[in-house]
Amino acid sequence: MGSNWLIGIDLGGTKTEVILMDRQSQEHYRQRVPTSVGNYQATLQTIHALVQKAEAHARTTGIRVGVGIPGSISGKTGRIKNANSTWLNGQPMQQHLSELLQRPVTLTNDANCLALSEAADGAGRNHHTVFAAILGTGCGAGISVNGQLLTGPNGVAGEWGHNSLPWTPETELQPRPCFCGRYGCNETFLSGTGLSLTHKLHTGQQQPAHLIVENARNGDPQAIDTLQQYLEHLARGLAAVINVLDPDIIVLGGGMSNTEQIYRELPGKLASYVFGGECDTPIAKALHGDSSGVRGAAWLANV
Repeated sequence: MGSNWLIGIDLGGTKTEVILMDRQSQEHYRQRVPTSVGNYQATLQTIHALVQKAEAHARTTGIRVGVGIPGSISGKTGRIKNANSTWLNGQPMQQHLSELLQRPVTLTNDANCLALSEAADGAGRNHHTVFAAILGTGCGAGISVNGQLLTGPNGVAGEWGHNSLPWTPETELQPRPCFCGRYGCNETFLSGTGLSLTHKLHTGQQQPAHLIVENARNGDPQAIDTLQQYLEHLARGLAAVINVLDPDIIVLGGGMSNTEQIYRELPGKLASYVFGGECDTPIAKALHGDSSGVRGAAWLANV
């Protein structure tokens, strides 16, 4: 049995990744393959195949597996809910994977994996309370307290993406429908998709988030304006978190976290929304970047 080994799986909307890690957090093997979009059985088989490859590399079997998913697990039914990869919803995936892999498998939200990874040996190391937000295709967050995940009785601790963006007029919320069935969720403003939508609503042009950020860097006035609006939106979204949780550090992951302006300009914008008019909360980029999800999934197996 591979007691010194951990296997993490990051099941994303477009790619599925495996990592083989030792308990000293050294990475030994990693592979990324396309996700079988829309096909639950094929998704299970993809995970099975990736675990087998990692075990072949370790030359051992029975290694503990942790899986990060783009959704949460119902404490009542054990089934997946809230997944924007909607073909996972309603499935008892933890049970299916445990049966398929013939071992205990631990599942959690992908943003929880980010929080676990960054609190263990990333930007949040040595911080008591870490709020880790994914600003990617979607928008979610996880909370680590003293190195342990906060999940809660409903399995939604940190599901910050699906609150309405605070201090925002109703007329700005309505043009932003969310897959969850509501309007104006943080996700519809603060994800990369949300940035694109802000740009489209103000300019009529459809552009991907990375291009808007690049154009802003190159001096395009419309892109600069969109990015400034995004930073204002992000300040509101994160100030609401500080007002409730007051974490020791906020760590950002996902594609939008690579936007350098966030770290220069956001701290100055937070104080006007944080109760009391002052804010000393550090905002840091995830140290492990895109790897945080899969590394956190491996740490999840370390129980």
